Amino acid sequence: MFVICPFDIHPHCLTTWRSRLQQRVSWSSSSSWLGSSSVPAVFAGMAEVHTEAVAPGSYIPASPILLPDGPWKQIPGGVTAAAGFQAAGMYGGLRAAGRKPDLALVVCDTDAVSAGTFTKNVMAAAPVMYCKQMLAEAPTARAVLINAGQANAATGDAGYQDTLDSAEALAKHLGVLRGAVLIESTGVIGHRIKKGALLESLPKLVASLSPSVEGADAAAVAITTTDLVSKSIAIETKIGGVTVRLGGMAKGSGMIHPNMATMLGVVTCDANVTVDVWRPLVLQAVKRSFNQITVDGDSSTNDTLLALASGAAGGPVISNPESLEAQQLQAAVDAVLQGLAKSIASDGEGATCLIEVNVMGADDEESAAVIARSVAASSLTKAAVYGRDPNWGRIACAAGYAGVPFDPNQLRIHLGDFALMEAGQPLSFDRVGASSYLKAAGEVHGTVVINISVGSGIGNSQAWGCDLSYDYVKINAEYTT
Repeated sequence: MFVICPFDIHPHCLTTWRSRLQQRVSWSSSSSWLGSSSVPAVFAGMAEVHTEAVAPGSYIPASPILLPDGPWKQIPGGVTAAAGFQAAGMYGGLRAAGRKPDLALVVCDTDAVSAGTFTKNVMAAAPVMYCKQMLAEAPTARAVLINAGQANAATGDAGYQDTLDSAEALAKHLGVLRGAVLIESTGVIGHRIKKGALLESLPKLVASLSPSVEGADAAAVAITTTDLVSKSIAIETKIGGVTVRLGGMAKGSGMIHPNMATMLGVVTCDANVTVDVWRPLVLQAVKRSFNQITVDGDSSTNDTLLALASGAAGGPVISNPESLEAQQLQAAVDAVLQGLAKSIASDGEGATCLIEVNVMGADDEESAAVIARSVAASSLTKAAVYGRDPNWGRIACAAGYAGVPFDPNQLRIHLGDFALMEAGQPLSFDRVGASSYLKAAGEVHGTVVINISVGSGIGNSQAWGCDLSYDYVKINAEYTT
């Protein structure tokens, strides 16, 4: 087996990259990226697909998806699983080095109901400002173009014009209005898009659009930066008796913190839903997923999630937000976004495991969410997990400073199956066994589960993070040098 380094990681970090990659091999022992040396050149009914526009699986493996239980099943594919969508990913020369794909495109065959949510960082990137305006002006969109390599943030009027020019050029190739094209960018802050390379690549990128799994996988790889795994998901479920499919892809490994906490993401859906239902529904799903993950406490300038619904599944229009169909769709979107969010947290820079914090017994969902985020974001808790130290005091401390009042005498904490605190009092527990639980999770890049109860209320929520290792500092100390 051989693996090609993504090369957008600095050479000084290759040792770190190799050690992190070894942790991922167990994730993908059955995946086609291991030992795969060929990709399809032609898709049925399509024009020739350029080999550079299909991401070879040897660049990075796919992340395992940890879906919550529910009335759905995971299916092959990502953003192309939903009816009416095509995707492509290719190398366009935007990355600083190497030939890892760096351009992705997702297109809907018809006008798709659109939704989006963005970073609250005042230094929002040009594509963020552009997408906000386009969503405000129209209820639908047709395409999302994504580049890796340059964030196009803190680039002033010239950077904003680059975004406009990129959208205009793609719109002409697709035969749609510029406002139907949305843009996402990721990479180094302060660098404008390599517009010449991007514009030159558009004809090949558009010609390579495909409704296949390969097209979705290529796009998911093309949007990554320091990610060591691509994040892609697709599910099928029944909504009002109609079969509906949802797909998604995301990227993120560092600068991950609520507000909102995905670096980039695209979700596709073929449900027949109105914009008045779709947009609030997506925002609620983000609150329960991307706004509940943290890696390092930093919120990016470019955080964007765009969600498109084609309506191609047919059936009655979902127009009542209180209807059973809307509730079923909400649950399905929640599941897709939580699966992607957990993949991002698990792939945190330098991380050896995912941390899942479950909080129950709060007065309401939002109170539970705040406590869960506080524990997941605690640097001391994250460091203790990395050190395989079952230090319940750090967990209790982080719950206590979350800003949500609760009775300390009702606090209960479990680490996996190990009860550490009950009724606000520490318990005698098998410290060696609890430490071994943490060690075992780190060895296989598994999940450490922390369960917290703060009372007898109805509020439950979850948050996800990762441990804090020495490698996080190494990776980010040398990011641009």
